[in-house]
Amino acid sequence: MSITQNSKDWLCLQRIVRFGDTDAAGVIHFHHLFRWCHEAWEESLDQYGLQAIEIFPSSVDMQSQFSTALPIVHCEADFLSPIRIGDKLQLTLLPRKIDLNSFQIEYIFKLKQKKVAIALVRHRAIDPKTRHLCGLSTCIDRWLEASTLNRGISPL
Repeated sequence: MSITQNSKDWLCLQRIVRFGDTDAAGVIHFHHLFRWCHEAWEESLDQYGLQAIEIFPSSVDMQSQFSTALPIVHCEADFLSPIRIGDKLQLTLLPRKIDLNSFQIEYIFKLKQKKVAIALVRHRAIDPKTRHLCGLSTCIDRWLEASTLNRGISPL
């Protein structure tokens, strides 16, 4: 696994709004924002040096090697301006560990340096077999700590 040292490489991403992301009014349909958040998280993990299979097990893998699942337990979004087809968005991820078994990521979407949307997604670690709370995996802990340290904030 190769770990990228500059958090800008894995916490600051870009997205172009495509035709399929918009509705009849020509603006993004709200649910696409949450899809973009999840895709940005996956891209961030990948650019940091973690492979998706280390974080997101398939149903077959959950039967064997994986001891942690990360369901979303809360999400919210605010749309501050219309987001239209062709917009080139800058997306910043602000991950934060909440406690030993949960974390959240704030997503800030900007168009030409103006905030157009903000989303928040909270995850909780559970054992996929028992569905009981458990600690975050080591690789997620490292990603959270690295992203926090690179923002100049002490980890929890």
